[in-house]
Amino acid sequence: MTGATLVIAKLDRLSRNVGFIDRLQEAKVRFVCTDMPEANETMIGFMAVMAKHERKAISERTSAALAALRERLKAGNKTKSGRDRLGNPHGARALRKAAKGNSAAVQVIQAKADQRAREDFLPVVDDIRAAGIVTLKGIAAELNTREILTARRGRWHPSTVKRLIERASVR
Repeated sequence: MTGATLVIAKLDRLSRNVGFIDRLQEAKVRFVCTDMPEANETMIGFMAVMAKHERKAISERTSAALAALRERLKAGNKTKSGRDRLGNPHGARALRKAAKGNSAAVQVIQAKADQRAREDFLPVVDDIRAAGIVTLKGIAAELNTREILTARRGRWHPSTVKRLIERASVR
């Protein structure tokens, strides 16, 4: 046991599951809710029960509202916003037209990866090659020896070195 105290903003952010909070208390896990720092175990238990009740009420209200909206739409009525269906009225078409769809995001990610490969990794690979290590396996081993992590914070393998060199030189 470290003696640490778990600090949470609000009890319902920790959990709305009464059993979970009971198990934390039984395990003697100390925690403080910043919205009610003076709360004792009894008050926390009561608040957990109320949070569970509120979760159930929210779920029921949301389900009822969606069911009523679906019935209105089945009857041919429009929503308050004038739409005849739920969700984005224009679908993915509007995002593609505005160049805000997935392909635009992928292009940005690829451009950043290309730049990182050229500026951060390729100079190190060139230095390793200049030292006489030219195989993909050897370069990967040297990168790992130097404790240089991949972009995803992992270890190097011959295949990751190959993709890095291809990315840096092709694009």
